[in-house]
Amino acid sequence: MDTRSPVVDLTDVDVFVDGGHHASFVWLREHEPVYRNPLPDGGKPLPDGGKPLPDGGKPLPDGGGFWALTRYDDVVAAYSDHTAFSSLGGAVLGGSFRSDADTASGRMLVASDPPRHRMLRKVMHQVFTPAVVDRVGAVVTRLVDEAVRRMLADGGCDFATDIAPRLPAGALMGMLGLTYDEACHLIGLTRRMIGYRDSVLVDTAGDERLRLAESQADIFEFFADLLRDRGSTRGDDLLSVLTGASLNGRPLTEDEILYNCMNVAVGGNETSSYTACAGLLALTEHPEQARLLAGRPELLDTAVNEMLRWASTNAYVQRIATRDVELGGRTIRAGDVVTLWNVSANRDEDQFPNAHRFDVTRTPNRHLSYGVGIHRCIGATLAHTELTTLFRRLHTEKVGFAVAGRVSRLRSNFILGITSLPLRVTGER
Repeated sequence: MDTRSPVVDLTDVDVFVDGGHHASFVWLREHEPVYRNPLPDGGKPLPDGGKPLPDGGKPLPDGGGFWALTRYDDVVAAYSDHTAFSSLGGAVLGGSFRSDADTASGRMLVASDPPRHRMLRKVMHQVFTPAVVDRVGAVVTRLVDEAVRRMLADGGCDFATDIAPRLPAGALMGMLGLTYDEACHLIGLTRRMIGYRDSVLVDTAGDERLRLAESQADIFEFFADLLRDRGSTRGDDLLSVLTGASLNGRPLTEDEILYNCMNVAVGGNETSSYTACAGLLALTEHPEQARLLAGRPELLDTAVNEMLRWASTNAYVQRIATRDVELGGRTIRAGDVVTLWNVSANRDEDQFPNAHRFDVTRTPNRHLSYGVGIHRCIGATLAHTELTTLFRRLHTEKVGFAVAGRVSRLRSNFILGITSLPLRVTGER
């Protein structure tokens, strides 16, 4: 067997767009599971895998670069050891615009460590009550029903733009009390932030970091306006919970409120809709699995979990080593940047037999698409409800789908998503 190292650069967005990342991770898991990904000239990476700025900011340790954990057990261990692997550096490579540290550090749930993380999570849990989940489910059901009926009448649609965004739209309407138009506007803002390097979503001329900063500012402005419009009105929505909350007897600052609103919006807007696209595409590419699911609707929950594993929409999260750690025969030094690759762990053959096979009967399926441990996605139940609602509705129609055009993927190595999925409705499955 040829064990020579291929050229692996996990900041190369084109590799992820083209689907070549799976082969890279197969090699890494077998030969170099704890991998040091270098950066040119020790530069600082842009979030989402962009090229470093000429001035680079402060160089990363060891002349630039980051560690990539690719095996399931190592990723789980790093998720679980928050004393050795801190979240204070933020979830995405590169920090913030012209800053070596992420400005969300300690303010946003995903960029905090215990004990503050525990207190913030307790506050945020109030937004994900059974009553709110039920309300979101009802709104998503209505929106999905309308979209599916239109698709059937037209004989097809672009699933990525016509149906999948109905999931986060319903969640935003139920959690924030937004109108449908407001929810769609916010989804557009978060899509442009995540897809700040994608010419389909944004004008890619000019400075990439500035473009990213401007898109983040647009989201903050949206929530700041909403906060002012709501005034002293209180309910069980996200803004009401955050404005009424306190940590150690101190009310949340406006920055803390806005950061955590963005946390919920970005996480919720991307995971469910992009997973829905990947799931439906997988069913069209594996018709035997589509027929199996059609004949055994009791498999829906396991099928949704397999879609989540297969999609691995949130490809990685970032951590910062707080002390020297020995892992996989390598020494990770205190201060090193460490990335935990969910997309690789979810295809680890030691954890998932026939990992590269899409299998709607797969059980157990302890995928890491929601993370694990104290940083498990706080909206996991909500996302699961959205996905189950959609695929249950599609199942009732007893129709099949065929891809009717070019499938386009988001230019990102952080969020793996489909931006265009043209479908035509076929006969019965």
